[in-house]
Amino acid sequence: MRLLVTGGAGFIGSNFIRYIINKNHSVVNIDSLTYAGNPDNLKDISRHKNYRFVRGDISDSRLVESAFERDIDAIVNFAAESHVDRSISNSSPFIKTNVEGTRVLLDAALSRGVRFLQISTDEVYGSLGARGYFTEKTPLSPNNPYSASKAAADLLVKAYYKTYGLPVNITRCSNNYGPCQHPEKLIPLTITNALRDIPVPVYGDGHYIRDWVHVEDHCRAIEAVLQRGVAGEAYNIGGGSERTNIELVKTILGIMQKDEKLISFVKDRPGHDRRYAIDYAKIKRELGWCPLMDFDRGIKETVRWYVENTRWWKSMLREG
Repeated sequence: MRLLVTGGAGFIGSNFIRYIINKNHSVVNIDSLTYAGNPDNLKDISRHKNYRFVRGDISDSRLVESAFERDIDAIVNFAAESHVDRSISNSSPFIKTNVEGTRVLLDAALSRGVRFLQISTDEVYGSLGARGYFTEKTPLSPNNPYSASKAAADLLVKAYYKTYGLPVNITRCSNNYGPCQHPEKLIPLTITNALRDIPVPVYGDGHYIRDWVHVEDHCRAIEAVLQRGVAGEAYNIGGGSERTNIELVKTILGIMQKDEKLISFVKDRPGHDRRYAIDYAKIKRELGWCPLMDFDRGIKETVRWYVENTRWWKSMLREG
């Protein structure tokens, strides 16, 4: 495959590009290198013969047109403003990138007749109670500006399939973890704060529940959708590893042999969804994918990565 990947210098995008390049596929990567994008994430493959980088904004249609190469098979759209707290403070960049940017990419895909894969999130479904799971048939019910912008983009993708027949897929994944995740996110925030022996903030009562999947498993799922996904279909991707935030933070502090007194409960986030949990039966049944990374092993490896890459995350803190 030859892929046009957007947002490829970010956390999930850079892991996917490295994964797919190692499978001998080719990538053109568009990224505007905002605070969350880091060219060092792909430094090891920056000169690879199957990789080309284009710096720019996906809402710039001329830039997107110029990045296309003749034999592109599909667009994979990772590019997104994704931090909920930032969306609450200022939703404008989220609408521009997540909605208008997706529209520009869809038009580019339509003009060339290439497949389009939208990388979405389980947050578009809203909040779950104590029981049940999100399926692909769960109605979209976002509760914050970030998830609302992603839901809007998903609906645009669906509309381009229904209206124009554009071959599209949408993947909605649970919370990712692994190397190269920006230290504003919960797991790297906990690790990097603990390394500096400063308070680890936990929202509200700490009993918000998230399902966690390792980023490498997510990359495998995206590959499966690109290779075998049915046009027009959405696929949920989950890790089967639900944890409360406080349980997760305590697990990380235990691995690091840090005192739980570092935990600092802070004022809750507005519109905070109580629980996310993914039913990934469809992608398992239809495409043969399931998560392989055991959470206990994966979180230990993730802690080790941040311990060994202090220079990387400190540079991200300065830029963020």
